[in-house]
Amino acid sequence: MRTHYPRTPHLPWSPGAASDDVRARDLDGLRGREVVVTEKLDGENTTLYTDGLHARSPDSVHHPSRAWVKALQGRIGPGIPAGRRVCGENLFARHSLAYEALDSWFYGFSVWDGDDCLDWDSTTRFLHRLGVPVPPVLWRGTFDERALRALRVDTTRQEGWVVRTTEGFRREEFGRRVAKWVRPDHVRTDTHWMHAAVVENGLGPAAALWAVRSGAAPGPAALEAALGLPAQGAHAATAAVDAAARLDGLGRTGDARLAGVLAALLHGARRASLAPRLAGPLGMATARRVADLVGLHSALHLPYPDQDRRAGLARLSVAADLGALHAVAAAVATDGTAREQAEWSALHADEAGLLADEPFAPLRGGLRDALAGLGRDAADRCWTEARQAYADGRLGTAEEAVAATWRHRSGDFPRLIHLVGPAGSGKSTFAAGLDGAGTRVSLDELRGARGSRADQRANQDVLRDGLRRLDSALTGRATVVWDATSLNRHQRSLVHAVARRRDALVTHVVALVGEDELARRNAVRDHPVPDAVLTAQTRRFDPPYPGHAHRTWYLGPGGTVEDTDGTLGVVAPGQEA
Repeated sequence: MRTHYPRTPHLPWSPGAASDDVRARDLDGLRGREVVVTEKLDGENTTLYTDGLHARSPDSVHHPSRAWVKALQGRIGPGIPAGRRVCGENLFARHSLAYEALDSWFYGFSVWDGDDCLDWDSTTRFLHRLGVPVPPVLWRGTFDERALRALRVDTTRQEGWVVRTTEGFRREEFGRRVAKWVRPDHVRTDTHWMHAAVVENGLGPAAALWAVRSGAAPGPAALEAALGLPAQGAHAATAAVDAAARLDGLGRTGDARLAGVLAALLHGARRASLAPRLAGPLGMATARRVADLVGLHSALHLPYPDQDRRAGLARLSVAADLGALHAVAAAVATDGTAREQAEWSALHADEAGLLADEPFAPLRGGLRDALAGLGRDAADRCWTEARQAYADGRLGTAEEAVAATWRHRSGDFPRLIHLVGPAGSGKSTFAAGLDGAGTRVSLDELRGARGSRADQRANQDVLRDGLRRLDSALTGRATVVWDATSLNRHQRSLVHAVARRRDALVTHVVALVGEDELARRNAVRDHPVPDAVLTAQTRRFDPPYPGHAHRTWYLGPGGTVEDTDGTLGVVAPGQEA
């Protein structure tokens, strides 16, 4: 069934309201509720379905400006369930405002399931998975009329803004839950855009990324430009296109598709430098996943005993999207043997049910429901123990996972915060701000107590002293911080051995900061390391993969957690699930 989009009422102080426009009678539907304010874009209201689209009116006629959005609907339509519709703004043609750097010619602003409008967070997740951006968010918080009246936009470049409740609502509530502010005289052309020659709005560099997310064929040169990277070569470009086709066969969309394409394009890059370099244009979560695919894909080119493959692949699925990993491995293979190994591995993974987008989703969902109300640390410990047991073949259902994790539900175990990253990456600063952290074992401070923080000659003695202190501190429910660079797996394994003996929950805090920023920080530190030492550290840095600890928090340059792995809920560190 086709449904026209309702008319959005103007706020009482909207200067762009005309005599025939709908005006909000009161704001009671917004008051006391959390709201989000997004930029109002100057395009054509358009609704997409699984099997078609229309402009505001279901009987809208053809117009050349609608050809591109029809192609978009053809790509993402299969991802829109029957009964759902995506409403947004078709920005292909210039109306009154000229856009020069759009992320896409279509932005989604609401998703409907029949007569129910989804809440804002579910809307953004669903659209992102389809590969559709949302308008820029200008403000979010509990409705505050004074704050909204104080909002300022550049009316030479922006038409206005829209406010809606972050919670979902019924269609009949639309007029009370959504409102807009529009600039005065917002239509500033003599000829209606539908009767004028079509002038395309401009796309920015990020449009290449959104095109791949939405299922378009990748343009390697445009992707390299969007990421600020040099050309990767003909083989890499061909591999990216090949990987896209393989990912389409697996049904990957959104960031999962983009990560696989970029990993194929950048498969020869150094993994440790990729995540911080890509975090700006992609966000840490996607950047880190690209880097992990780059680091792991070559393992699938090697022979592996068939009798052990399922267990090995299950363990590997903890660290990466196995479907994407196999797509990358097959696409970048440079000889028939490597390609054959990757494709043989994919057959085993498919038979084991590990090529799905989220093979652990049923296990996770069942455990989350069963452990609702449990403290965050206990819930995360139960989840990661169950995930590992599933990968090892020791359990297969959520019910078995619930039964197997009973002894960790009390939270009666110590916690180890294991910092990982080169000097100056922000590890110690982050640890200093942790609530509830008790003992901190710092190898730099132990060296300093012997005479000099920079003196590396007694490293073995310092390490033994640190591990002894760690062993003594990991008791009861204590939280202990291990503050050292821990650049490679061997260095981390010594700490993990102590944690296992004490049955501690281990959290890796991995600081992913670019080399230029590290050098800048080192120059102004109270205790800088020699430049040659810092360079050596960045070259040796081999970040841990997901699953190497119970859970992992990834720090960006700002010193905050920008991505996580191993958490049962969706809460940030410091909150309760």
